Amino acid sequence: MSLQTTPDIRLTQLKRWLSALSSPAVQPDSLRPASSDASFRRYFRVDGADGATYIVMDAPPPQEDVRPFMHVAEVFGSTGASVPKIVGHDIERGFLLLSDLGSTTYLHQLNLDSAHQLYLDAIDALVLIQVQSQPDMLPEYDRALLLRELMLFPEWYIGKHLGVTMTDTQTAELNKVFDVLLANNLAQAQVFVHRDYHSRNLMVLDSGNPGILDFQDAVYGPITYDLVSLLRDAYIQWDEEMVLDWAIRYWERAKQAGLPVNPDIDAFYRDFEFMGLQRHLKVLGIFARLYHRDGKDAYLKDMPLVMGYTRNAANRYTALKPLVRLLDALEDKAPQVGYTF
Repeated sequence: MSLQTTPDIRLTQLKRWLSALSSPAVQPDSLRPASSDASFRRYFRVDGADGATYIVMDAPPPQEDVRPFMHVAEVFGSTGASVPKIVGHDIERGFLLLSDLGSTTYLHQLNLDSAHQLYLDAIDALVLIQVQSQPDMLPEYDRALLLRELMLFPEWYIGKHLGVTMTDTQTAELNKVFDVLLANNLAQAQVFVHRDYHSRNLMVLDSGNPGILDFQDAVYGPITYDLVSLLRDAYIQWDEEMVLDWAIRYWERAKQAGLPVNPDIDAFYRDFEFMGLQRHLKVLGIFARLYHRDGKDAYLKDMPLVMGYTRNAANRYTALKPLVRLLDALEDKAPQVGYTF
């Protein structure tokens, strides 16, 4: 019963808060869902008295805290990137009123005709943010955090999703691969990192494209992280030649902007792939957790693509081959239901 009543109570509180706002004045009765989120956050669209529309973020404490979002909005906004402006807030109750960046996501708009320009815009925005990075403004993407993310894979994907208990030897092999990945990730130059810079969080804009959303978990970390989020997207796949072309274009723009990317393109691409593998393993763990813990099955269909990325990257490097052997062994043991997405 409590699951049903809690959102209704918050909705009532939200409408009451909106009614009390004088600037900008909005029409609470026009409130309608804008999008959902993998977290506890909800988003609504509301009409303003000025004819504009606004986005309302409902981030219920104690599960959510709007302050990181507000901080990163200021940090990223100051770079000139297109992020929502915060026009009203109730920090204690977890309500924000934001400018509306529209309803057309990159995922909705991407096709073979539009992709090249949209990705170049996203790359330019990424370079714009990265080149203005400063330490101590965002939390550090340190070894502990990177490793904590990697550990989601054995706990939730292997343990819960596949229902497999690894042997001591397999655990040791996996940990060795983790060490190789982390050594590479931590050796990379550090910049502002959005952490979910992909087609569902980028909005198509007429000017200042793209609009950037969902950045509250931003950190200061490895320079290839956001590029790999963008180009090895869990929700849409591109031919390897196209990914390589866009990666090289980013690399050229980054060097031109004075960013400390690896000066050797092969070494840079290796950084990109090793960072990608850290992210893919984390995402597989997160998708499994969303299903098994939170009852959200929408992400199951995206697992095969992420597993494909994982295998392809691991297959290309001798130091990562033990991961492929482990995945082969796990597939043989796992109940077939784990793969009928």
